[in-house]
Amino acid sequence: MDFIKELTWRGMIHDIMPGAEKQLKKELTSAYVGIDPTADSLHIGHLVSIMMLKHFQLAGHKPIALVGGATGMIGDPSGKSQERNLLDVKTLRHNQEAIKKQLSKFLDFESDSANKAELVNNYDWMKNFSFLDFIRDIGKHITVNYMMAKESVKKRLSTDSKNGMSFTEFTYQLVQGTDFLYLYEHYNCKLQMGGSDQWGNITTGTELIRRKLGGEAFAITCPLITKSDGGKFGKTESGNIWLDPKKTSPYKFYQFWLNVSDQDAEKYIKIFTLLKKDEIETLIKLHRENPHFRELQKRLAKEITIMVHSKEDYETSVNASKILFGKSTTEQLSLIDENTFLSVFEGVPIFKINRTDINNGINVVDLLSEKSNVFSSKGETRRIIKGNGLSINKQKITSPDITISSQDLINNKFILVQKGKKNYFLIQIDN
Repeated sequence: MDFIKELTWRGMIHDIMPGAEKQLKKELTSAYVGIDPTADSLHIGHLVSIMMLKHFQLAGHKPIALVGGATGMIGDPSGKSQERNLLDVKTLRHNQEAIKKQLSKFLDFESDSANKAELVNNYDWMKNFSFLDFIRDIGKHITVNYMMAKESVKKRLSTDSKNGMSFTEFTYQLVQGTDFLYLYEHYNCKLQMGGSDQWGNITTGTELIRRKLGGEAFAITCPLITKSDGGKFGKTESGNIWLDPKKTSPYKFYQFWLNVSDQDAEKYIKIFTLLKKDEIETLIKLHRENPHFRELQKRLAKEITIMVHSKEDYETSVNASKILFGKSTTEQLSLIDENTFLSVFEGVPIFKINRTDINNGINVVDLLSEKSNVFSSKGETRRIIKGNGLSINKQKITSPDITISSQDLINNKFILVQKGKKNYFLIQIDN
């Protein structure tokens, strides 16, 4: 696979340093991407650079994922309006292990092949670097004029004239440049990749390698991903879309991709899946002919949910998605785990009752009007039943004399009440 050609048609190249393509065609090349370890999970904002590494390995080259244990203690000023909180070593190490586990779903770290992936932490070589060593061995090779000319520095100084920019942040590009220098010397790494906002930091590294060692290194950046409506990619009302299922359930993850716009789906399916060009072009053509079927979004959501989570999580998410559209059955409800179930009904009113209230069975009218207060009165409950408007766990209630027992519980804990087509309520059983 031609790496540059592959990324170009996928819309994943923003800047490429002259000579980079020639280098990749000449020999097996190592390239690295830096990953911010300020959380113990990656989020979908990291996926573009991860997919770059994935394609890089598929093209026969060697990917290096650099966890910024040292740089995470400083905070990258690129695109930021203020300094970040600094993390301690214990937290950074924990985050590193969690991140490697997630990266392992994309990259081969275990095989014996020459291009197996490596995970490194810049704290390992920066921790013993004294300030005197740094200004002697690194600082003297890069001028202040060069550093001031970087867009990230100029933008920060012009927009934050009141607080300015700390020396810590100003020297960030030198620290990142030191990473590239170290990897060039110890891992024969000749390429750094990242988002387009990293161009200034990356090129400081190539310049440092040139001035200090007389070596030649290269840079490739991808565009910053945006949404067609101008909103920030990967952000929702509840925050980031995480890869950790405990932070963002597979169901919510699946729903995020399922609900992207048509325009975004055409862009995202190229970037976030491994589908071939011909298949993607066919999918886009079919989608444009029948956009209401949302087949493009469905395929995008399927591919990326399986890649990040699993086929089982994808199938569970599809089944869970059917609940709100009235297509699920009581049996399907019972197969959905509690976290997914609660994700589907996030924001739905929850009424709590004691398990003793239901163990021996309880009349449905008493349950909904007296024990749980889902409805205001027995009369209202009976009228809803008479009007054929009440379902319990997706089964229509046809008589006010029906009894509900502990055998009817979903996950041994919930009862799903539905009034009409769109009004849902949950009854939670407390022990």
